[in-house]
Amino acid sequence: RRIYILGTGSIGKFVAHSLRSIPNPPPVTLLFHKPSLLKEWHAAGEEIRLSIRVALGQRADVARNGFDVELAMPNRREHGKEIEYAYDPLRTFTPKPQKETEELPNNYVRDDTLTDEPIDSLIVTTKAFSTVSALSAIQHRLLPTSTILFLQNGMGVSDEVSRVLFPDEAARPKYLQGVVSHGVSSQTPFSAKHTGTGTIQMGPLPRPDSDEDMTQMQSFHSLGATSHYLLRTLARTPALCAVSLSPVGILCSQLEKLAVNCVINPLTSLTDARNGSLLYNFSLTRVQRLLLSEISVVIRSLPELRGVLNINTRFSPDRLETLTTSIAAKTAENTSSMLNDVRRGLRTEVDYINGYIVRRGEEIGMRCVMNYMVTNLVKGKQQLISKEIAEDAALLGDNPATSLERGEGYGKPPPKSSSVV
Repeated sequence: RRIYILGTGSIGKFVAHSLRSIPNPPPVTLLFHKPSLLKEWHAAGEEIRLSIRVALGQRADVARNGFDVELAMPNRREHGKEIEYAYDPLRTFTPKPQKETEELPNNYVRDDTLTDEPIDSLIVTTKAFSTVSALSAIQHRLLPTSTILFLQNGMGVSDEVSRVLFPDEAARPKYLQGVVSHGVSSQTPFSAKHTGTGTIQMGPLPRPDSDEDMTQMQSFHSLGATSHYLLRTLARTPALCAVSLSPVGILCSQLEKLAVNCVINPLTSLTDARNGSLLYNFSLTRVQRLLLSEISVVIRSLPELRGVLNINTRFSPDRLETLTTSIAAKTAENTSSMLNDVRRGLRTEVDYINGYIVRRGEEIGMRCVMNYMVTNLVKGKQQLISKEIAEDAALLGDNPATSLERGEGYGKPPPKSSSVV
């Protein structure tokens, strides 16, 4: 059975490379969201290269090929209207507007012959804020029997996908959630460096409107054949170190990683420093504790965790601080993905990290002022840098998008970011 991967960032490349490394590998199709990736794919020899550590102080570049690729361009909004693109891969790499529509149709047929082929197994590794837009291009190919595995930072993405793309529960694909602790950094569009071995924890996401008690959702009996196939395939891929968890287990793992990201990502972005800079700094430690105090109260008050044992202990402020300090120490030389985005003036995932805590806090009647503040500080800093880059590009007669792709702006090249945080 074919596995589709949406998103060619560091984790997307790592997962695709790992799947093609096992005996009797499954067919893997990479979904590209823009035509320029096709050019870069051909320039890279139609292969993905991964730098791995083979011995102490020694690394090796391992190339994998045999991937299929498809172009799945989401419609763009211009002047308040959505623009569909007609694309002929045999003629040009530049999409041209075909017509304007007020709503995204589900029956739009593109030029390539594989457009209407159903997608049974899909792994999504895009940025959280791009998920709905990216999935809209293949929405008509996702059936109720399909399975989507989300491997992303932040929380609340699946709820947004359901609300915008699949409001009808009967027509909604099955969701799996993954929590990635591997360290992977992108080097070129189709090469990456594996900087730290971790795991991928996977499990089914409970339906938000389900009446079933979370403590009773311990089995995988409700999963379909495509979900079982995807879980088994990833579990038999040694490089991924993938394990399956219950709905309660995967939700708790998500929340633990969220708590860590709520501290490390915004603080390193605002201080423009590596993860290790948060250690042994009294002033930053006080800010961390204020953030974690809010996060702890919100998580322990979530209705979906009622009845789950040891929640108060597992998500206490002290334990979350210990967990955050441990991750910061292990990744001391890394720069967070959010800092990498801020330095380049790109949109961050802060709305799905600290912003998620703010939204869930409002649901329980709590104002998370610290998380609200850092959310807007990060967004404000990113917007300032984006404006500076655009102004510099205008003065130099350069294309801002080209400057960003080269990593220009803010006086320094983009750092190598780790997917751990």
